[in-house]
Amino acid sequence: MPGRLFLTAPIPALAAELGVPAAGLADEPPRANIAPGQQIVTLTEAGLVPMRWGIVPVGRVNARGRPVMEMLVNARSETVFDKSAFAGTGRAVVPVNGWYEWTGEKRRKTAWRIAPVGGGFLYFAAITDLWQAPGGMQVAQVATLTCPPNGDVGPVHHRMGVLLARKDIQTWLTSGEEAVRPLMRPWPDGRLQVTQAGDVDWSAP
Repeated sequence: MPGRLFLTAPIPALAAELGVPAAGLADEPPRANIAPGQQIVTLTEAGLVPMRWGIVPVGRVNARGRPVMEMLVNARSETVFDKSAFAGTGRAVVPVNGWYEWTGEKRRKTAWRIAPVGGGFLYFAAITDLWQAPGGMQVAQVATLTCPPNGDVGPVHHRMGVLLARKDIQTWLTSGEEAVRPLMRPWPDGRLQVTQAGDVDWSAP
């Protein structure tokens, strides 16, 4: 599942690909290392907007009625429509050029870069929420959905993000549960390339 993201293409190129305005995000710099808790570019019905990657589920409870405490960066697609912790969330898409995963033991881990074969964008299905922060501030937040891995990702991780075809984005954003359930599946084999990512500065924002 996505541990870190990268979006290195210019935002105007992304906006042109999606057919939406770049709005106030046109000057966003390329980012080779996007971590949970940071702002990311997100596509909603309103267009491209910044959101925090990670939902702080204040006021949400699990199936036992207990408060959900941890920040939710990823949510399992298999249960996202069933868990009370996700009731009332919205939908969005997180566009990226790829993401990173790690294999190996602690302190000896190998980083892997996962990107589309031939380059371009990937589109993660996601859910959104609005956090009412102290002082009345509202924080828009987003969590990516995960599913079992395809054959490309399986060797480096047991989960992967739910990826949407360009033609299915509008369906994900606007359609009912029954229409979007078939979209929450592993990406077809052979469309992703997995290479070592030894050139990334993990300390950079």
